[in-house]
Amino acid sequence: MNPENNEGNVLFPVFFKLHQLEVLVVGGGYVGLEKLEALVKNSPETHITLVGKEILQKDIFTIAEQFPHIKIKERKFKRKDLRDKDLVFLATNDRKLHEKIKKMTRRRHIMTNVADTPDLCDFYLSSVVKKGDLKIAISSNGKSPTLTKRIREYLEEAMPDDVQALLDNLKEVRDQLKGDFEYKVKKLNEVTSDWLNKEKKDEH
Repeated sequence: MNPENNEGNVLFPVFFKLHQLEVLVVGGGYVGLEKLEALVKNSPETHITLVGKEILQKDIFTIAEQFPHIKIKERKFKRKDLRDKDLVFLATNDRKLHEKIKKMTRRRHIMTNVADTPDLCDFYLSSVVKKGDLKIAISSNGKSPTLTKRIREYLEEAMPDDVQALLDNLKEVRDQLKGDFEYKVKKLNEVTSDWLNKEKKDEH
């Protein structure tokens, strides 16, 4: 293993199957709304409970009306809100409350994201580029959401519109291929190489 690979951003990128998880969002303001929107945008079937002492952003109720798996509780956070939860997003402006809840989630081994507080986070949210089934997550190790947003915008513009067609074709080719893993990888590399070369020619 090359030790140079351990320098810089050491976060391990993963994609959660959110529709199989129970998610808690604490906070009924703008940040809570932002987290809720990100969750349903990526996985509309996710079971989400949002708890807020006050639901200041009325769009939260609007979203909950559109997605039946979302529950809204307008009250203070209670310890029982963590019951059976897999992921927690803390999105209030109360750091002491965040620290208190984070101690609880750590004891329960619940992965937790704390808005604008990297030192309390178990994981960060990334900027996401999505075209069809292709999804690319971009991370700056929590240092600059602005930069990741700019890179996302660049990739969205640069990504060819026929990416989904390529993915569908690759799946068909993969399903039909016979032989061992090495042979399949070689053939799929040839198909994607031909596609990339075609895209480069079209640009000129």
